[in-house]
Amino acid sequence: MCNTSIENNGNASDQSAQTRGADQGVDLNNWLPITASRKAKWWYSAFHNVTAMVGAGVLGLPFALSQLGWIPGMIVMIGSWLITFYSLWQLVELHEAVPGKRFDRYNELGKHAFGPKLGYWIVMPQQLCVQMASTIVYSVTGGKSLKKFFDLMIPSMVDIRLTYFILIFSCLQLFISQTPNFNSLKAVSLLAAVMSFSYSIVASITSTIRGIDHHPATYRVRSHTMAGQIFDVFNGLGTIAFAFAGHSVVLEIQATIPSSPKKTSKKPMWRGCVVAYIIVAICYFAVSISGFWAFGNLVEDDVLISLEKPNWLIAMANFMVFLHVIGSYQVFAMPIFDMLESCLVQKLHFTPGRALRIIGRSIYVAIAALIAMCIPFFGGLLGFFGGLVFASTFLVLSGLLLKNQKDGAFIGLHLGICSVPVVALDKLLYSGCDLLAKYGWVASGLECVVYAMFAIFGDDIQTPTWWSMDQG
Repeated sequence: MCNTSIENNGNASDQSAQTRGADQGVDLNNWLPITASRKAKWWYSAFHNVTAMVGAGVLGLPFALSQLGWIPGMIVMIGSWLITFYSLWQLVELHEAVPGKRFDRYNELGKHAFGPKLGYWIVMPQQLCVQMASTIVYSVTGGKSLKKFFDLMIPSMVDIRLTYFILIFSCLQLFISQTPNFNSLKAVSLLAAVMSFSYSIVASITSTIRGIDHHPATYRVRSHTMAGQIFDVFNGLGTIAFAFAGHSVVLEIQATIPSSPKKTSKKPMWRGCVVAYIIVAICYFAVSISGFWAFGNLVEDDVLISLEKPNWLIAMANFMVFLHVIGSYQVFAMPIFDMLESCLVQKLHFTPGRALRIIGRSIYVAIAALIAMCIPFFGGLLGFFGGLVFASTFLVLSGLLLKNQKDGAFIGLHLGICSVPVVALDKLLYSGCDLLAKYGWVASGLECVVYAMFAIFGDDIQTPTWWSMDQG
């Protein structure tokens, strides 16, 4: 990806970028999707953050608890919620850390903290990987949820392959991806946020009822061998890391809120974040606790799969998931589109316009769809991407960015004091979790390679079991 960003700081490079855009008849800041519209209200940030956070990951949390156990799992989840809540506040404060200047994109903040080249290449690859990974996982989740809906409502369609449902989901994304800017997604994002809260409540209540009727469940760890238990722990850590991975779009969400010297975007953005994180806590802990309590170590990597009856309710919940991930996909894809279109205009000298938007975004959606059809493993993907970069992106980077502010405005004594232990805890806990989870996704990655050889052109096959440490 090209080293491009449009910042309102008046330096020579940015003026040059603006000039290149002006030469083609457009101010890029007024055309690129992140900064084209700054009319968002504080509640927009609430449902954008809910849409970004309460996604596919919440359905895998009971499975993560089954891999970690009650006490370790709850400690990791509570710690994750608290630390990510703090790191979210850090990012909101850093968005306008320098008076009169806004860091509208994650890579712009990285460039300010670490320098134009180093900062960009520290931040951009990780953020891009997080966002691309999210769109791939949401493509798989959308396809699986739609397939489950039709399997329950129209049993005669049960033989239709998952690949086709992922393709249907991706075709919808081809259409919705033509939304001109982030702020134009407000209706889609609001629907997605409502759906995420709704299916979380449905999953929680239904799991509780199922648990009452079919107790007791077994809460021993899933694997029976030491090697299997180790891999389960690593994958569980990655799954929880994925669930708290909405931070990679926080600055872009805040960029849609208006700001002035007297009334910055910090207060309305933070108000929305607090509301969003309360909803996150309700959804995450309700689903994880009820799902693991009801099914124990037999819970599936998507808790809705474990829920079999009533059919109409499970079908409805799966359709809610489908509607939700349509919006989640767009929230994570919009910064990718912003980077892509900025690169095409500034470096390759394409003319900004509808044709460029249609072609560029459609190519990206097609690539994400192809990858999703090749490796449709929900649980494996959560651990894989969670271990790869999610933890370092939303925890360690925010602390490093804060610590490297040298010429920015005075953020406050409280921020300075609190950053020391929190950043230290970020590094100690999540750098370790990140490293451990990477080993967990190696196993799932081998499964993906095998499946990808047959998924598109061959008959449907089940997730490979030859890697399982429990065999024999």
